[in-house]
Amino acid sequence: MGALATHLRRYLRPAVCAGAVAFSLALACAIPAQAGCRATTIEHASYVICEFKAGDGIELFLRDAQGATLGQFDRVREALQTRGRQLVFAMNAGMYHEDRSPVGLYVENGQQVKKLSTADGPGNFSMKPNGVFYIDGKSAGVVETKAFLKRKLKPQFATQSGPMLVIDGKLHPRFLKDSTSRNRRNGVGVKGSKVIFALADTPVTFDEFARVFRDVLKTPNALYLDGSISRLYAPDINRNDIGFAMGPIVAVSAPLPAQKQSAKP
Repeated sequence: MGALATHLRRYLRPAVCAGAVAFSLALACAIPAQAGCRATTIEHASYVICEFKAGDGIELFLRDAQGATLGQFDRVREALQTRGRQLVFAMNAGMYHEDRSPVGLYVENGQQVKKLSTADGPGNFSMKPNGVFYIDGKSAGVVETKAFLKRKLKPQFATQSGPMLVIDGKLHPRFLKDSTSRNRRNGVGVKGSKVIFALADTPVTFDEFARVFRDVLKTPNALYLDGSISRLYAPDINRNDIGFAMGPIVAVSAPLPAQKQSAKP
């Protein structure tokens, strides 16, 4: 264990907590965060891991009341403030077309905006099996597309993306250990009542990213959300990534403090 600890310390980032735990992927210790996010290093790569309970106010956002694409975390934050809530976490939540409309299934507040896609095609979305991340009250899941269709699920929120990263404890069959295709990536996995989001700030392969969910985060199923456009809003670790307008956004909110609510016109 002493030799392993010495080996791990070579890859720990400065100012990270003292002590490390040996996972099969050499997970370095993480910086705790009040709202569920932490920064960590896994196999030389920098990650942000954010964990919430399914009933923690997780929602999906796409357009405002007038039908305009929200596209930015600040617009989501403003929309939540009108409901007396504050944004505590957000991340891009699935692939979209140039007009920011979802590529596959998208359900918001029980309303289906885009139907489930089983079509073949190019790109990561169609690297089957792909899948669906859904939230329904205090439950959540990541389900392979055909299984989602078979189960006839009708959740309150859902977004389809691809490829699946982990399927019933196994890595996607098309991932290659010796792949040279590296990118920033983000994804989501569910373990019991926990919903776990991960963003790789360091470019990683699909195989490396998927093994984080399977071997470190221990999620039996996990779904890839997107690549180079991956963005994060996590004020507890001083993150509010900016960039071009996005399509679907997943967000976690909490009630506004009483003084802020009373200050509203």
